[in-house]
Amino acid sequence: MMLPYDKMNTIDSIERGQADHPISDQMKIEISERAQKWFEQEMGISGKKGVRFLGKVYGSSQIHEGFSVGLDVDEPVSPIGKAEYNGILYYVEDADDWFFNGYDLYVGFDEKQREPEYNFIAQNKEDK
Repeated sequence: MMLPYDKMNTIDSIERGQADHPISDQMKIEISERAQKWFEQEMGISGKKGVRFLGKVYGSSQIHEGFSVGLDVDEPVSPIGKAEYNGILYYVEDADDWFFNGYDLYVGFDEKQREPEYNFIAQNKEDK
């Protein structure tokens, strides 16, 4: 489901935990408080490493048929979007611009599936 910015702002104000906030102006990444807890408990992140969102072959997403969001724990090299919450860095690398180009990423949590869910919000180029 793709959410417009006005819906995103509603979700953002209700669901997002107070964060260290997005720290990149090319791509905005926001993580809900519940999703933050999942990443903290499940990903085993330490040191300078963070959660990398990437495009992977197979599955599907709101914006690409045959491709879905993948996760990795790694150190950023050339991020196009990043945010930090509770001392954990979340980012997208320049190499994955093909997948995320033109969209911001909001990561919520699917209580039924008990896992993160990814919502892509079309960027308003006038705001960038």
